[in-house]
Amino acid sequence: MSDAASQRKMWGARFDRDPDASFYEFERSWKFDRRLLPQEFALDRAWARAIARAGILTSEEGDQIVAALDALELRSKSDTAWLDTSKAEDVHHFVETALIEKLGALGAKLHTGRSRNDMVATEFRMYVKYAAREIRSVVASLEHAIAEQAERNLKVPMPGTTHMQHAQPLLLSHWLLAHGEAFHRDAERVAAAAVRADVCPLGSGALSGCAFPLDRKALADDLGFSSISANSLDAVSDRDFALEYLFALSALAMHLSRLAEDFVLFASPEFGFVDLPDEFSTGSSLMPQKKNPDAWELIRGKTGRIYGSLMALFVTMKGLPSSYQRDLQEDKENLFQAHDQALAMIQIAGVTLAASRFREDRLREAAQDPALVATELADYLVTFGVPFREAHEIIGKVLRAAEQEGKSIREMSIQRLKEFSPVFDRNLATALTLESALARRSLPGGTAPGAVQSALLEFKRRLAELKSDL
Repeated sequence: MSDAASQRKMWGARFDRDPDASFYEFERSWKFDRRLLPQEFALDRAWARAIARAGILTSEEGDQIVAALDALELRSKSDTAWLDTSKAEDVHHFVETALIEKLGALGAKLHTGRSRNDMVATEFRMYVKYAAREIRSVVASLEHAIAEQAERNLKVPMPGTTHMQHAQPLLLSHWLLAHGEAFHRDAERVAAAAVRADVCPLGSGALSGCAFPLDRKALADDLGFSSISANSLDAVSDRDFALEYLFALSALAMHLSRLAEDFVLFASPEFGFVDLPDEFSTGSSLMPQKKNPDAWELIRGKTGRIYGSLMALFVTMKGLPSSYQRDLQEDKENLFQAHDQALAMIQIAGVTLAASRFREDRLREAAQDPALVATELADYLVTFGVPFREAHEIIGKVLRAAEQEGKSIREMSIQRLKEFSPVFDRNLATALTLESALARRSLPGGTAPGAVQSALLEFKRRLAELKSDL
């Protein structure tokens, strides 16, 4: 593209003077919206076919434009210098200028009846649909890593906590699948955002619609959309789909951050539940003994960037009047950055989790903490007809006495326990085992081995559906 051609504006005829050089650089979006080149070329080809069907171009002219666009797209994939040195204002300017340079006056006919307003709204939706599919693909890989670890550690117990205090025993697989459920919801949210984006604004013009007899439904079909927008004024300024996609990414990042926090804690010497893989850890430049969970810490830290992108777009949108405003140029860079960050975070989480080794000895030892079966004691009394609230109070007194005597619940004799309730008998020891505590939570969704095995099978079934859908 020649320098003269690249400086030709799509809007400059009514101006006497060119834009100030610093302002032109300030308002250019080519440096980031060039990412939309695949969507731009696809839209341009569809538009050429549409205006040929409407009689604005002859079929031969339409074919010439489509062929030229094909050639330009092929060059854009191999000639990075062509893209890097371009002074185009935006992705639309870049392609239109190149097309006119290639075809002359015929290239200038392509923009008939359309506006950059409806073009960018359409291309942005196309991008979100593509991006959502990419994110769901890596989420599926992360879910696969979770399922494999859950299967590998199916019989490994661990202490479950609330308020970061020991609460009740769990199976490690139950904990893994809890995170898996959250990520599966994320995949569904991302898919829902893609459905919201699956509406074609093309044919809305700048704000009031297109004056030429185009078939908007055929255009939408050509571009892979399920439907067309209902109102041209709304269509050029609607960015709800982008907000919904950013919210889906933010929720996903939150769940990644929570998983990361668990791993950071579990890898600490105080827990020692997991060995960090060397290839996803770092050391200290000063302390030779250190093995730091940097993969998980960075995932936790980068979550804020994605939240920031969501809030930035909310703030951009909150005061805009009806129709397209140039503020909307600020939508894409935030979404692109959030998508890239989320993609990298999910990928690293998946491979780091897959390479981690859980320490069954430490997990099993921690799961034997007698405090974890306190609820079992209360439930035991309930089976003898003691009201639960009364049973809760009795066990609270037992625990306090055990602490004062420097014993665990399991070390207290039946005679001593009978001082708190006469219903305690010699079968108590069976109720206080780790295996019994786990087995009793056998309802669907519980942590009993059979329930977890069923949950894993169901999780793998839904994961297979996700992969099939992709």
